[in-house]
Amino acid sequence: MSTIAEKTRITPQDLLDMPDSKDFELVGGELVERNMGWKASWVGGRLHRWLGNYTEERGIGRVAPADASYQCFPNAPGKVRKPDASFITFERLPPEREPEGHCTVAPDLAAEVVSPNDLYYEVEEKVAEYLEAGVRLVWVVNPATRSVRVHRRDGTITDLEENDELTGEDVIPGFRCRVGDLFAVPTAAAIAPPSS
Repeated sequence: MSTIAEKTRITPQDLLDMPDSKDFELVGGELVERNMGWKASWVGGRLHRWLGNYTEERGIGRVAPADASYQCFPNAPGKVRKPDASFITFERLPPEREPEGHCTVAPDLAAEVVSPNDLYYEVEEKVAEYLEAGVRLVWVVNPATRSVRVHRRDGTITDLEENDELTGEDVIPGFRCRVGDLFAVPTAAAIAPPSS
């Protein structure tokens, strides 16, 4: 008689307890490794920094980097996702209510930066999950095509090219930057940061 070894299901708490958990998401009780390429990581860091600077100056909310985890999916309570950058208004997550562990409040904005090894359907699956959880705006940033696809909670989608302007719409009012500036490598002639 043969037996099949059962996989151990990982819980959200197990993920928090792991020393190298920043490299993983949790889907269906299984770890999913997040392998960002250097360029995607750099673009994600830039986006995080620009959003953080803008929102902190205005005191409207907080921006989290790529290792911030969200356990906010009503149809999959054990799922944990980590967008490459995210924003939550202070109205929805007041400054005095600091999450311990995974954040259970869906972000208002989630940004995913596409890496060379990302599969299209997996990125689209994440977008659908974020929108279903209540995320109002999802940016899919693609360094390879130097473009951004904007998904909104109402189901509308806008594709932005290098010379188009990416805005925070009603989620981060006044935030704007040229799409191409997200991907431009800084030189002695400084790149203009986002304007208000």
